[in-house]
Amino acid sequence: MTITDWIGFIGVAILLIVYFLNLANKITKDGITYIGLNIAGGGIAMTAFVMLHYLPFIILEAAWTVVSITALISYFNK
Repeated sequence: MTITDWIGFIGVAILLIVYFLNLANKITKDGITYIGLNIAGGGIAMTAFVMLHYLPFIILEAAWTVVSITALISYFNK
């Protein structure tokens, strides 16, 4: 595995873990943990896809990260 593979694996793993924690009612989708880990996971995964020059997933992870940042801004504006 290359460094790009490891970066992508870590980012996607974070996203999946957060998703399953939410499904198991361990964290809420409106909580800072969920939002923060989505930003981290999306950003890390996007970094790997930038390194691979794979535009479809760059767009997907960029959108995921922007939506999560928007949720973070809303969280702090409450």
